[in-house]
Amino acid sequence: MITNKETAVQAARFLLQIKAIKLNNENPFTWASGRKSPIYCDNRVTLSHPEIRTYIRQRFVSIINDICADVDVIAGVATGGIAHGVLVAQDLGKPFVYVRPEEKKHGLNNKIEGELKSGQSVFVIEDLISTGKSSLQVVESLREHGCIVKGMAAIFTYNLEVAKQAFEQANVQLETITDYHTLIDVAAEENFIKTKDLESLTEWRKNPEAWSEMQSNK
Repeated sequence: MITNKETAVQAARFLLQIKAIKLNNENPFTWASGRKSPIYCDNRVTLSHPEIRTYIRQRFVSIINDICADVDVIAGVATGGIAHGVLVAQDLGKPFVYVRPEEKKHGLNNKIEGELKSGQSVFVIEDLISTGKSSLQVVESLREHGCIVKGMAAIFTYNLEVAKQAFEQANVQLETITDYHTLIDVAAEENFIKTKDLESLTEWRKNPEAWSEMQSNK
C-alpha cells in the first residue's frame, strides 16, 4: 500500500518531471521479458536529482520509523535498491547490506553482501515492484540466513494483482511511496498524457500480457 495520498501525488509528480517514469501508448516500450508496455520506470534517475533523492530518503525513513524503528539492519535489493538503501541506513545510523535475487556465479557465490548475523531484524529497500518475484527472492534469502524481515518499502509499484497476492502469501508487509494508480491520475491532470490514453493505461494494468499481445499483433 502507498504511504499517504499527498506523498504519493508529490512523488509521482517528481518521477514524471525528471522522466524517471515515461508513458507512451502509441510507441510502447519493450521490457527485458520481451513484453510490450506503455510505461517504463527507471528510478535510478532520481539519484541525479538531490532534492528528489532527499525526498525519497525521507519518505523511506518515515515508513521505517512507523513500522519498526528498532530494526537492526537495512538491506537494499540489488541493484536498484542499493543506493537508496545506503542513504536510508546512513540517515538511521544502521548497518547496511545488499542482497541479490540469485547468488553470484563466481568468487564466494554470495547472495548477501555485507555483515549480517542470524537473528537480526532487517528492513528491505527496493526501487520498483512489478510482479514481486525478484523482491521476494531477496526476502527468502534473508529468512534462510536466519533473519527476521520486518517489511519492505519501494519507490513505485505497478499495482499488479500478481504482486499483491505474492506479498500476501509470503507474509511480507509492503509499503510504497507512490503507485501506478496515482501516477496515471497525476499524468492526466498535469498533461503528461492525453485524457484519451487513460483507458488504455488502465487496461494494461489489469492484464499486461493481453495488452502486450494486442500491441505485438498490430
